Amino acid sequence: MKLKLNIEDMTGEFFEDTRLLGIVAPVKDYQFCWQLNNRLRFDFRINNDIEIQLTKRQRRYYFGVYEYNEKDSSQQHYLYNNQFDGEYLLPEFKHLDFLWLLKGDVVADERLGELIGCIRTVPGVQLVMELAHDKIKNKVHLIF
Repeated sequence: MKLKLNIEDMTGEFFEDTRLLGIVAPVKDYQFCWQLNNRLRFDFRINNDIEIQLTKRQRRYYFGVYEYNEKDSSQQHYLYNNQFDGEYLLPEFKHLDFLWLLKGDVVADERLGELIGCIRTVPGVQLVMELAHDKIKNKVHLIF
């Protein structure tokens, strides 16, 4: 008997009640996280256990993921590098440097708007926008 992994169900569950932001900020990931941690009082830290690995044309690509869990809440924040060595985690969004996934609690539009406003104040940030889930072709690349 063969078992088949249902990717549709997996992505549906993973992305339930999530919001995803795309960020253009041509700075190093650790510098960007340092700025976020200092300005927004977050505590993003690299989590090598959930690093995303993709293999394309017999080469491996590694996309770092930073994680921050809010205290007294089930809200989790994940900041993905969208680029590594000329490859993209989400090739349909090549212009984006980072992807910010909010997961765990439902995020109200007002709260998301406040967060976007705060991110825009970080030096180096040129653009912050919400990405509609239906526009993301390679959602499976974000699952860890």
